[in-house]
Amino acid sequence: MPSQPQTIGVIGLGLLGTALVERLLEGGFSVLGYDVDMVRGQHLQRIGGISASRPKELCDRCERILLSLPDSDISASVIEQVSDSLRAGTTIIDTTTGDPQQMITIGESLAEHETSYLEANVAGSSSQVRDGTATVFLGGNPAVIDATESVLAAIAPKRVHLGALGSASRFKLVHNLILGLHRAVLAEGLHFAESLGFSALDALKILRETPAASMVMATKGEKMATRNYDVQARLSQHLKDVRLILQEGERVGSRMPLSELHRQLLERAESFGFGDADNSAIIEAYLSNPATD
Repeated sequence: MPSQPQTIGVIGLGLLGTALVERLLEGGFSVLGYDVDMVRGQHLQRIGGISASRPKELCDRCERILLSLPDSDISASVIEQVSDSLRAGTTIIDTTTGDPQQMITIGESLAEHETSYLEANVAGSSSQVRDGTATVFLGGNPAVIDATESVLAAIAPKRVHLGALGSASRFKLVHNLILGLHRAVLAEGLHFAESLGFSALDALKILRETPAASMVMATKGEKMATRNYDVQARLSQHLKDVRLILQEGERVGSRMPLSELHRQLLERAESFGFGDADNSAIIEAYLSNPATD
């Protein structure tokens, strides 16, 4: 008889969490998932997973548990809730973009329960996770990474081990700084083009064939030009990341004037009601009437 597929737990079934679930199911794993939003649990069942009524169920049934949560405070809270149910030998793989210092603390607390902890920060949107073009930054013990290779390979073909716990979260902030500023520059450029009388779509088509071209043009350019903010990754979530970037920059004494301006632009777009829209909606920070401030 064929062996039963390994069951992987997933806590957090938002945009990224659901994309990770789909990758795991396609990779031949069974998925037991939990989210505070029951609608997300119902969607999990529709796509072939199993919905749990509480996170402790995952600790009872899964040796590998993925976290896909909004921030490291929530990760810490969830882990505290389930700490008395964790079994020795369990591995928690945390895809949350969070405070690097807090991620280290989480790993230290889990070690007291003989539970392994890995950072697996995803560089890419939920759409890029689905199509296998996202990259995962790994932080943690190389032996634990080797032991979870099949799960990690199902999540993303492209993976980079950055070092000990904390290193992946720090590098994810570097990545998000550059990626987010690319989006802000593209938004300003397209707004400038429109202000000069050019069609944003025409400008985008031309720019893609010049040295100014970037991957961000391919993923976000048309969304900005057509004001289509169907969500791949939420603007408010990136604002959280930019605040983390500035916090970490202050901690190490790094000057970040562009990131400070970026924070202001994102806060402006959020104040106009685009926090839950796709992060391409940063262009609204340029388009909205200053008189509404």
